[in-house]
Amino acid sequence: MKILLTLSLVAFMSFGTFAQVNFRTGDASLDTELNEINNDAKSDLSAFKDRLLSEHNLSGGVVDDLLEIMQPAEVLLSGRLKDILGIEIDVVVGSYERNKDKGWGAIAKDLGIKPGSAEFHALKGKSKNSNASGKGKGNSTGKGNSGKGKGKAKS
Repeated sequence: MKILLTLSLVAFMSFGTFAQVNFRTGDASLDTELNEINNDAKSDLSAFKDRLLSEHNLSGGVVDDLLEIMQPAEVLLSGRLKDILGIEIDVVVGSYERNKDKGWGAIAKDLGIKPGSAEFHALKGKSKNSNASGKGKGNSTGKGNSGKGKGKAKS
């Protein structure tokens, strides 16, 4: 009986350990959100792929290829970086392959995104809202107004 209980406990702890990925973006809340996105994507990979195809104008073959080398949330990050920076997905993948051991913070830096920059905030905002049904903060260009707006929007 003790052996069965011990094995069950070890299996449960192992599952919890493997369910979390350390994306190393340099932002703890973004890493947490990416783990949520990853878990949601794994529960319905087909819907996740469809969303990637429509949001990032990537072919199904490209998405499948990326999922062979990356976690689903990393594929999302790749698409977001491609769109924010206006670069080809191959450029993002090249940086990923060179810097994956250092994490997504290093990948973003390699691609020219500085921590705290408008592009970094756009990446965070888009990742936060990727599971939402089209609602949320962020804009399609990734360029904010740096607080130079005309005031708060009224709800």
